[in-house]
Amino acid sequence: MFKKILIANRGEIAVRVARTARAMRVRTVAVYSDADEGAPHVRTCDEAVHIGGAAPAESYLKIDRIIAAAQETGAEAVHPGYGFLSENADFADALEAANIVFIGPTAKTIRAMGSKSAAKDLMERAGVPTTPGYQGEDQSLKTFEKQAKRIGYPVLLKATAGGGGKGMRMVAAEKDLAEAIAAAQREGKSAFGDARLLVEKYLPRARHVEVQIFGDGKGNVVHFFERDCSVQRRHQKIIEEAPAPKLPADVRARLLKAGVEAGRAVNYRGAGTVEFLYDGGENVFFMEMNTRLQVEHPVTEAITGVDLVEWQLRVAAGEPLPLRQDDIKERGHAFEARLYAEDAKKNFAPSIGTLTRLSLPEETRIDSGVEEGQTITPYYDPMIAKIITAGATRAEALGRMAAALAQVRVAGLETNARFLHALSVDDDFAKGDVSTRYIEEHSEALFARPPFDKRVLAAALFHRHLEARTDISADPWEALTGFRLNKPAKAAYWIEIDGEPALARLTRNADAVDATIEPQASAALRREGAAPGAPSHFSFTPEPPGDPLRFTIDGAVVAATAARHGEGARIWIGADFWDARFPDPLSGALGHHSAEGSLTAPMPGVVTLLKAAPGETVAAGAVLLLMEAMKMEHAIKAPHDGRVKSFRFKAGDQVKDGDLLVEFEEVR
Repeated sequence: MFKKILIANRGEIAVRVARTARAMRVRTVAVYSDADEGAPHVRTCDEAVHIGGAAPAESYLKIDRIIAAAQETGAEAVHPGYGFLSENADFADALEAANIVFIGPTAKTIRAMGSKSAAKDLMERAGVPTTPGYQGEDQSLKTFEKQAKRIGYPVLLKATAGGGGKGMRMVAAEKDLAEAIAAAQREGKSAFGDARLLVEKYLPRARHVEVQIFGDGKGNVVHFFERDCSVQRRHQKIIEEAPAPKLPADVRARLLKAGVEAGRAVNYRGAGTVEFLYDGGENVFFMEMNTRLQVEHPVTEAITGVDLVEWQLRVAAGEPLPLRQDDIKERGHAFEARLYAEDAKKNFAPSIGTLTRLSLPEETRIDSGVEEGQTITPYYDPMIAKIITAGATRAEALGRMAAALAQVRVAGLETNARFLHALSVDDDFAKGDVSTRYIEEHSEALFARPPFDKRVLAAALFHRHLEARTDISADPWEALTGFRLNKPAKAAYWIEIDGEPALARLTRNADAVDATIEPQASAALRREGAAPGAPSHFSFTPEPPGDPLRFTIDGAVVAATAARHGEGARIWIGADFWDARFPDPLSGALGHHSAEGSLTAPMPGVVTLLKAAPGETVAAGAVLLLMEAMKMEHAIKAPHDGRVKSFRFKAGDQVKDGDLLVEFEEVR
C-alpha cells in the first residue's frame, strides 16, 4: 500500500478521499489555489501545497504544478477525485512518465471512453445497446439537419468530450437546431476545449439509470448494482438513489450485465460508472461511461457496505479486487441530495456569497468541503454538501431524507434546500414515479412558496428586537424603546417579509406582546385573508432569547431559527423559511426591488457573445448578450420592448458582479 498520496482536487471529494486514506494509515497531500487557502480540504490533509491562482486554469488544471507538488512531497500516487483532471488522459500519461501512480483507469481507457462518439462506437461493437443517434466526424449544419430528421425530433445535442450537462441542448424542432448547435459548441469548447457534438434521439419520459463497476485491469470486472439519477436540472443530477425504484427484474439483469460487458470491453481498472437511459418499458440504451468515481457514489456505499475509495487505493497499488461478484451484497435503500448554492426559482442559477449561517443535519452522513463563514466563489462548482440517508426500505430512507432536509439552515446566499425538501415529500416521488422530466412535470408543487402566517412576523419581530436591544435583561421585551409614564411599552418597525412591506406596531401587555400589522399594499397579508389595507392583530409571548427562538402564539408554542441574511434576516420555521428586512423608510429603500430582466451581470464571468447591435429595437425577452459564469451560460434579456443604446463590454471581456452590461431604453 502507498505511504503517501496527493489529492488533485478540492472541496468535499478531497475531504472524502482524505478520510479513507487516514483510516488506511496513508498520508495525504492537498493542493490549493489562492481562493482555497485555509479551506477545509487543506486543513484535513497532512500536508498542503499552493499551486496557483483562483481560476481552475491557473491551478487545479495545471498538470505540471500538480506533478511538481507530488514530487516535492514524495507522494507515490495521485487521486484525481472527480471533475478537473479526473478524466484527462494526458494527465495520466504525465504521471506515468514521472513514475507516479494514477489512481484510476489507464490513459488508453480514458481516451477510449472520453469521447462520447468513440465510446458509442466501441459499445456497439461490444454488443451493448446504444441510443439511436449520429456520432460522425462531419460536423456541418447540413449533416446535423439530415441526421436529426432521420432520427426524428425531439433530439439531444451533446458535446462529445463533455459531461455534467455542459454542451447539451434538447431540440424540439428543426427551426431551433442551428441556434442550439451554436450554443452547445460554445459550451463544449469553453468547458472541454472541444466543440464537436453528437446527436441522439431524445426520450422525453426516460429514466437515467447507471451501473457502478469496478475492475482490476486484468480482465476482472464486478458491479455494485445500479443507481437512479433521473431527477435532474439543466441535465445535471440533483438527487440520486440506490437501487433504482420500479425496475423490472429482467431489465435490471440486462442492465447490470451490459455494465459489466462495457467494463470488460476496455479492460477496465478502478471505479467507473456506465450510464444508461431506460425507456420505462423493456429497453435500456448506453449513454456514456465515466472513467472516475461519481459524485453519487455514497448511495452505493450505503447499500453495499463497501468503501469505494479504499478499493480504488488497493487496486491502484496492485492488489486484487477485495471481493468476488457473489460476495457483493445489497441491503436496504439509500438517497443522496446535493445541496447547492443556487436559486431554484431562477432556473437554478448559481449563487455566490459568504455563508453567514451553515447548519446541517446531525446523525446522517454529510459529505462537505465548506464551512460557516466561507465564501462560495464563482470559480468552482457551487456544491455546499451532499446529504446521504439510508434505511431498510425506500420509504424509510426517504423519510429520513425529508427529516434531514428540514434541518438545513443556510443564510448569506440562496440554496436549493427548500426545493429538495419539496421533492422529498412529493407524492409521485415517494411512489418512485421518476423520469428526467420530473421537475418540469411537477414544477407547481416543487416551486410553491410556503404560505405566509403570523408566526413568521412574530419570529422576525422577536429577532429584530433582540438585535436592536441596548440593554441586557432577562426579558427582551423590557427593552421596548420610547419614553412613557404609566403607559405600556411600545415600539414600531417597518418590516418586509419576502419583499412585502408593512408597518408593525408593538405594545407590551403583561407578559405578552400585542402586534398590529398595517400593510402597505401587502400581498402577503392579503393571502392570509385580510382586506387590502386592513390591519392585522395578534398577540404572542416570547421566552428568554435563545437559539431557536421560542414563543407562544394563538396558544401554540413555536420554535423558529433566525440568522443574518443580506440586509436583514432569514427566518426558519420547520422546513420553510422567509426573508425579512427592516428598511429605513427615509432611505427610499422601502419596497424597492430590482426589476426582472436586469441588465447587470448576475455574478463575475466572461461575455461570450453579443446577440444584438447598438441602435437595434428588440421585443421584451429578446436575448441581448450571453455570458459564462460558474460553468453556465447566462442569457441577458430585454426586460421590455426597447432599443439597445450601447454595450459596455465586448465578447471576451471579464465582468464583475453587478456591472452594467447594456444601456437600454424603453420604446413607447
